[in-house]
Amino acid sequence: MRLLGAILAGGQSRRFGSDKAEALFAGQALLDHVAEALRPQVADLVVAGKQWPGLETVADIPEARIGPLGGLAGALDLAWRHDFDAVLSSGCDIIGLPSSLSALLGIGPAIVADMPIVGLWPVSARTTLIDWLADPQNRSVYRFADHISARRVELEVPLQNINRPDDLP
Repeated sequence: MRLLGAILAGGQSRRFGSDKAEALFAGQALLDHVAEALRPQVADLVVAGKQWPGLETVADIPEARIGPLGGLAGALDLAWRHDFDAVLSSGCDIIGLPSSLSALLGIGPAIVADMPIVGLWPVSARTTLIDWLADPQNRSVYRFADHISARRVELEVPLQNINRPDDLP
């Protein structure tokens, strides 16, 4: 299966107080930690909603700043245009992504049960997601995952989502 990795980074980081993607953990930007974890599992890697040195950027669809599903829609659209089978996604603020994440998620659609932004999304979900986002009430990742019958996968070691500076270990 040919996977496109997508780091969703278009958020406003309101609770964090500054750009979370640039926040340092163990001397490295959070976004770079995510890139390191995803890169060996995918054929190519992009950042949705943010410019980042050394990585291609994809715009949110249908517009910027509508939340993680906009970034996922942009990544699925790019994956569809370049003949990928699926998108392996993560937020830019997740620590502890396993090196076997794609295998743990199996065949998509699948999400990490307590962290739905981490998921494996088949390119066939592209049109459904774009149609879903036409309604401004449809911004919940969990609701979309349920809409397409995504499996919820429990991980042995929980992931850490960094929302505030004091969430950093």
